Amino acid sequence: MKRIYLLFTLSAFLTTSTLLAQDTDLNIEKPQTSAAVASDAIQQGNWLVGASVGSLGYNFKSETFQLILEPRAGYFISDNAVLGAQAQLGLTLYDGGENFSYGLTPFARYYFPEGASPNSRWFGEALAGFAGSSLKDSDGDRIFGSVLGLRAGYAHFVARNVALEATLNYTRTSADITVDTSTSGLAVGIGFQIYLPGRGSNL
Repeated sequence: MKRIYLLFTLSAFLTTSTLLAQDTDLNIEKPQTSAAVASDAIQQGNWLVGASVGSLGYNFKSETFQLILEPRAGYFISDNAVLGAQAQLGLTLYDGGENFSYGLTPFARYYFPEGASPNSRWFGEALAGFAGSSLKDSDGDRIFGSVLGLRAGYAHFVARNVALEATLNYTRTSADITVDTSTSGLAVGIGFQIYLPGRGSNL
């Protein structure tokens, strides 16, 4: 009986050791979480495109549906510097009507060399434009106003052409529209940008 037990224990030990040895030989690839291409992505001549969902949801109590999209595009006029524009397109449906919101905010962004790493960059951004909506203040009148904003952010490249971003935004607007998840004030944003290569780019 003792021999059988000893034989069984020895067999289990050898089998486990063999399996563990095989596992260490397996070439298991982990998902890519960073790419050392930050300096290539922000070169002169490249393009920056992206979009974010400013708001998406349905309120059961007020029976209101809201969708706000913010597509954007920019061009690197020099290394680290981008000029572009962001649009605000919104739709709100509620009991008794609907409201369309719109806006266009040109922006300038600069990626700081200070604190840079092969796969990340800090950046600052300023924007100024206009916004409005079809919500009428009086018959034949549309709310329309200026938009000013500042943004500080961090871009982390997770792939050759894609970076995840976290931003702190300050927006001031007199229009009846949400910009960067805020009508007027501070807001935090998370999104992604796609970097498209220009002529002579290393991307």
